[in-house]
Amino acid sequence: MTAAPAVVGVIGGGRMGAGIAQSFATAGSAVTIVESDARSAAQALERVATGLRRAAERDRLAEPADRVLGRVTTVASVADLPAHADLVVEAVFEDAGLKAALLAAAEKVVAARTVLASNTSSLSVAELGSALTRPGRFLGMHFFNPVPASELVEIVVAPATGDDTLRSALDWIRCLGKKDVVVKDSPGFASSRLGVALGLEAIRMVESGVAEPEAIDDAMRLGYKHPMGPLRLTDLVGLDVRLAIAEHLHATLGERFAPPRLLRDKVARGELGRKSGQGFYTWE
Repeated sequence: MTAAPAVVGVIGGGRMGAGIAQSFATAGSAVTIVESDARSAAQALERVATGLRRAAERDRLAEPADRVLGRVTTVASVADLPAHADLVVEAVFEDAGLKAALLAAAEKVVAARTVLASNTSSLSVAELGSALTRPGRFLGMHFFNPVPASELVEIVVAPATGDDTLRSALDWIRCLGKKDVVVKDSPGFASSRLGVALGLEAIRMVESGVAEPEAIDDAMRLGYKHPMGPLRLTDLVGLDVRLAIAEHLHATLGERFAPPRLLRDKVARGELGRKSGQGFYTWE
């Protein structure tokens, strides 16, 4: 079996970044998380530690959680990433300009052989790669939330992505015990495009009074065997995140992805889903 990358950098230590860091550290990688201030760095490490404790409680760790956590460190700047990293994954929020700037900054620090990846769920990988001098070493690596428990990683290949870059990414994803799907760079890729289409239609159904959120979710969960309904999933993803993706798809693919007024209103009121305590459901 191919070994996990020895050294991994993760730019951003939020829920997704911490999950990516946990997954690679569990596979044996030394992981460096970039967070801009001490408080954010401490929160990132606590997210990883909490995830590892939960994995240990479920007997899903092959070694003590503290030992795995010892492979995770934090730095305050992309400039402090290890130059010998095999892989650097950018995992900040969906802002194309910010992502491109961070990836370009990372490219200046790491070796020419280092693979760069973005965890974007909808933005053009080719456009992000246009900020790089070595776009052949870049691709999309779309993880799913929660990263440690999710089985899937969507690998997004831009026209410039090199074959060896793709092979390395596939090997590493399989080392994490996850399944890969490879898609060509296009708006929303495969997963976000289909997932958002279903989620937006469910929101329109609530908006027009067809059914309550729980009834819509039960219809998809029990009738179509989805692990959870589209509205509960929207709450978990974050209504603000779903709105941003919908706006991008609306701009690139047309009116069928126009965000419903109900979604815009909820985001404006701060009803963002689980992270705010209120979305289509009330969360403890």
